[in-house]
Amino acid sequence: MVQFDEKLYFYLLGILPVLVLLFLLLQVWKKSKQREFANIRMLKKLAPEKSRFKATLKLVVFLMGITFLVIALVNPKIGTKLETVKREGVDIVFAVDVSKSMLAEDIAPNRLEKSKRLVSEIINQLASDRIGIIAYAGQAFPQLPITTDYGAAKMFLQSMNTEMMSSQGTAINSAIDLASTYYDDAEQTNRVLFIVSDGEDHSEGNTLEALEKAVNQGIRVYTIGVGKSKGAPIPIKRNGVVESLKKNQEGEVVISRLNEPVLTEIAQVGGGAYINGSNTEDSVNYIKEELEKMDKKEFEAKQFAEYKDQFQWFLGLGAFFLFLDIFILDRKTKWLKKLNLFNEHEDA
Repeated sequence: MVQFDEKLYFYLLGILPVLVLLFLLLQVWKKSKQREFANIRMLKKLAPEKSRFKATLKLVVFLMGITFLVIALVNPKIGTKLETVKREGVDIVFAVDVSKSMLAEDIAPNRLEKSKRLVSEIINQLASDRIGIIAYAGQAFPQLPITTDYGAAKMFLQSMNTEMMSSQGTAINSAIDLASTYYDDAEQTNRVLFIVSDGEDHSEGNTLEALEKAVNQGIRVYTIGVGKSKGAPIPIKRNGVVESLKKNQEGEVVISRLNEPVLTEIAQVGGGAYINGSNTEDSVNYIKEELEKMDKKEFEAKQFAEYKDQFQWFLGLGAFFLFLDIFILDRKTKWLKKLNLFNEHEDA
């Protein structure tokens, strides 16, 4: 396991292409001025020991030195000891609606992006809870199994989009059924499911049946509504440009609305609560308070407990290459000249 202390210093690597560009411009300028002074044959006779390739070699060595010094500043560390630690938390599953209606822009930038931001902010407030992520539309798809790796959770969360499901529609029951398989700890007394959606549900009575099964398994279901009750059309975009609006079979523009009654009923039956997600801060604070009220189950998790600094190796290499650069001269080296690696011998 590798981690970096000061990732900000990676930006210093942006100096490298600038140095290369300056070097190329300098070489062009030098050749231009030399040609004004004399022709190439005359220059070779005036400076027979000057190497055509040493300047490039010096640049490469110098750049390598700078690169290793930057890596030394970042201070990479390697995990050397893996141990099992005790943690306490709740098992949480997020079921995120990725149906086409989530592209409606009645809440900026659109419902899906707002949902992803909400879930990401909730994850930021967690300490040692286990989390899983489900994407659903016409069917449910496991996005991330239950884990304590919040970094991976955010990565998978950001990759979610409305194109990942071939089957469109909104089958909340499928999401609930799939979430029921996520809780792999039989002793965990607090199992929480957050359904993040605009409330459109095409599964009708099947949702209530799925809810009853989930409640019997000890799962508490919360719903987070994303969107506005007045609704908005669903844009159809290509390369970020709106081409048209989604229409029904009669050719009328479809207006998708936040269905709060459906989400409220699901939360009530599921033993949780409905949360309007319009205000991110208020929603996150409410959820944080709800989770803090729950009993925490102790479980074991493996993590790296000790890391060793590795900057000294890169510092040494950086210093070596910069030191080497000082002793690389522009003139030809005698033993290299004998080898004639660069075809620098001239015909008599």
